[in-house]
Amino acid sequence: MALPSVVWGSRGVNEAEMVSYPGGKCYIFRLKLTDKKNTPYRLDKPLDFLSQRAIDRRKKQHLAIDSTDLPISPAYLSAIAKCEKIQIVGKSKWNNSVLIKCNHQNNAYKLLKLPFVRNLVQVFSSPDSISSSIRSSFKKEFNRWDTIPDSRYGVAVNQITSLNGDRLHSMGYRGKGKIIAVLDAGFMNVDRIPALHQIKIAGIDDFVVPKSKNIFAESDHGTMVLSLMATDMPGTFIGTAPDASYMLLRCEDTRTESLAEETYWAEAVEYADSAGVDIINSSLGYHDFDDSSTNHKYYEMDGLTTSISRTASMLADKGIILVNSAGNDGMGTWKKLNFPADARNIITVGAITPMGDNAAFSAVGPTADGRIKPDVMAYGSPAVVISGRGTIVDDMGTSFSAPLISGMVACLWQALPNKTAKEIINIVIHSGNNIHPDNVYGYGVPDFQKAYNSGKR
Repeated sequence: MALPSVVWGSRGVNEAEMVSYPGGKCYIFRLKLTDKKNTPYRLDKPLDFLSQRAIDRRKKQHLAIDSTDLPISPAYLSAIAKCEKIQIVGKSKWNNSVLIKCNHQNNAYKLLKLPFVRNLVQVFSSPDSISSSIRSSFKKEFNRWDTIPDSRYGVAVNQITSLNGDRLHSMGYRGKGKIIAVLDAGFMNVDRIPALHQIKIAGIDDFVVPKSKNIFAESDHGTMVLSLMATDMPGTFIGTAPDASYMLLRCEDTRTESLAEETYWAEAVEYADSAGVDIINSSLGYHDFDDSSTNHKYYEMDGLTTSISRTASMLADKGIILVNSAGNDGMGTWKKLNFPADARNIITVGAITPMGDNAAFSAVGPTADGRIKPDVMAYGSPAVVISGRGTIVDDMGTSFSAPLISGMVACLWQALPNKTAKEIINIVIHSGNNIHPDNVYGYGVPDFQKAYNSGKR
């Protein structure tokens, strides 16, 4: 997802400083490996590569641990690492692939001589310069007009009541016991903004090359996304799942746009799986890149062809619910979903206005293989969020529709703990208010009270 390459500076103006790319000119290649032979890992000893929580999640849903869960062969990784002028910078066990970095392309192509390397694809070429991160200043208190005394949900009241989410909250279902992984570009000042201090953070990590020195000094896109779910300030702002725990994972590079980010995304997903998360919110999507020759095509939009969508389509079979934004290309030349919003067995979310109309920018379906997309809709034109500057603002995008749904999915799953990921996905989608599903609204705006009643039958 091409996010703005500049952030708010300490003087409150939109500023960015251009710096040379770290380490100079470099290339990243994705190696696809042939197999996972010569590995010490075994399917009957999953604690060597999965947490107990991840194993328990699979068992509860009667899901098998399979060869995709096995880590990449350490022997293969060792052989790659020994190659001259090659650095391993990422890997995906589900796709049995490795990201390597080098300063000269010829060094990468020499890896084709290794018997376990099936093929390699260049996924990144460094630009001459990039914008540097500047941590913004922030406000410690909201404005007095941000408080609505007669509404427990404050300024967030409409976006949650439109989903009947307040009904589940009133029954005590606020996401407790569920872990939501937030995949994004950065979480500016989440560690400093007082309104976000009560958030239960289960972990943080960074999969972008090169890693950030501090994900809390990166883009505030993730801050806004997180605020929609996790904030708990009665009378001012309450998110859709204030009692859930959150894992903050940076996998989007705002300074460049390349196929490498699809592997960063896969790494984040696999990390979340192994840690035992229940739900993943991904307000990210891709289709065009700095190298236009690598742009995705519409015919690839079948949930299985692109690397990122193939990975996303595996999640429900691991017992995880992925909620992904549809994308904001509805008014552009592309118009269609971004990847991995085309994935199978996920919830793809488009944006509506407060009047219930689809936002003009909200990407549309169908997928190339004829499936209805998006699946559901939620506020996003605008949604009320907390920015990285600690202010309550209106902002636009399907990026903000998705977390409204993710939080409510956590609440619903708390209320229906014996349902599988696929069952919860189906219940949510079919609780929508569009009785004639289409490729603009999908199944409409879900009613989580209706979803709960349906799931209790």
